[in-house]
Amino acid sequence: MKLPSIFALSLILMASEFLLALTKRSGTSARRKDRMTLPLLWTVIGLSIWTAFYLQAKFPQGAFAHRRSAYLAGLTLFAIGLIVRWAAIIHLGRFFTVNVAIAEDHQLVTTGPYRHVRHPSYTGTFLIFLGYGLCMLNIYSLAAVFLPVVIAFLWRIHIEEEALRGAFGDKYEDYAARTRRVIPFLY
Repeated sequence: MKLPSIFALSLILMASEFLLALTKRSGTSARRKDRMTLPLLWTVIGLSIWTAFYLQAKFPQGAFAHRRSAYLAGLTLFAIGLIVRWAAIIHLGRFFTVNVAIAEDHQLVTTGPYRHVRHPSYTGTFLIFLGYGLCMLNIYSLAAVFLPVVIAFLWRIHIEEEALRGAFGDKYEDYAARTRRVIPFLY
């Protein structure tokens, strides 16, 4: 069985995010709270992927010893991440937007995957990039693609939580007190 290449995974990732960018922007009636995090994310992701490919070629000594196992683990995490991300997006429905925004009739969703963590689509994103990095089969590439993306998304989470606190006040504070941000039972 032939496994998909890292380029195929790149295309899947780009197609998935491009579809979201085209279909899930906030409407004109929504209050935008993004503070430029969307362009920041696209920039960090693009530069991180480019850097990861560069490091993979420049530093072959960083290659994993157990390449097939690392690739299979990465592919599994990538697929699980896509499923978790899309399940969260679908569950949130029309309240999900690629830019941080609060709709006039916005509701706080605390069911489904949001019952376990406040930002399950970001949980999925972290799994996607961890898997993607593992599929590059190089420790330097893994670090280059995963760490900057996580840092950028942690900033985005901060901005998003400010917006949700502003919109829902104590209701959001209560929800935040009983759930973790992205990793159940940990963070």
